[in-house]
This record gives sequence, structure tokens and C-alpha cells, in this order.
Amino acid sequence: MTYGPVDFIVLEFKGNQFKGEIIPALIEIVNQGTIRLIDLVIVQKDKEGKVSLHELQQVDKATIRLFDPLKIDVTGLIKKEDLDMVGEMLENNSTAAAMLFENLWAVKFVQAAQAANGRVVMQHRIPSEVVAEVIKELETVT
Repeated sequence: MTYGPVDFIVLEFKGNQFKGEIIPALIEIVNQGTIRLIDLVIVQKDKEGKVSLHELQQVDKATIRLFDPLKIDVTGLIKKEDLDMVGEMLENNSTAAAMLFENLWAVKFVQAAQAANGRVVMQHRIPSEVVAEVIKELETVT
């Protein structure tokens, strides 16, 4: 089986106020076959800096219902060491969604590259905020 590239992304929500606002956008790209969510873990950091980790099967039923349409394969691929690092990065009083997703849009390209005896020698994801900042800087120069 050929896989697309897999991304590890962590989204932080300040104030421990995650209410699922991003779920509709995720559902759309899952249903379109753009990505497949492989794993998701909720990381919370309270006001005092205590970190707690919650696998999807450990959260309350209302939260599980929010994530059900995403058809997440809870694989356990996100390791505790990764989540400990996430916890250190979070601000106090925040919640984060640590996600692994496969880029299904790239599977055909991967297959074509493999068939041509190609190999990836470098891959780097540039965050959207960095791209926007650079474009803004370039616009002020011209």
C-alpha cells in the first residue's frame, strides 16, 4: 500500500476554550479525500502549568461526538515523548489538538515518483503564518 506524506501538527487554543470550531473544516477535507486523520490527542495545560493528556477514547461523550465524523484511526502513533514536548510548549491555561494526518492528495504523486525510481531527498513544511509574513514583507518592498 502506498501512503501519502504524514504531517504532525499541533494547534493550541488559549483559555482552554476549545469548542470544536475547526471540526467542520476538518470534516470537509476528510470527506473530500484530501487528508486522513491517523491519530489525535488532546493536550491540556491548566493555569498552574499542569499538563494532562487525553486520547480520544478517554474524553467525554460530547467531545467524542464532535470528532466522530472525522473517522480518526486512533493508532497510538503519537508517542508520549512527543506529547510531553507539546505540553512544554503550550502556554498555561490552554488546550491543544495534536494530530497526525496523511496527505491523501499526494498518494498518486508518490506512486508516480516511486514508479520513476524517484526518492524524496528533502521535505519541509512551511507554516502558513511564515508564508503570509514573507509575502507581506515582499509587498512592502515593492
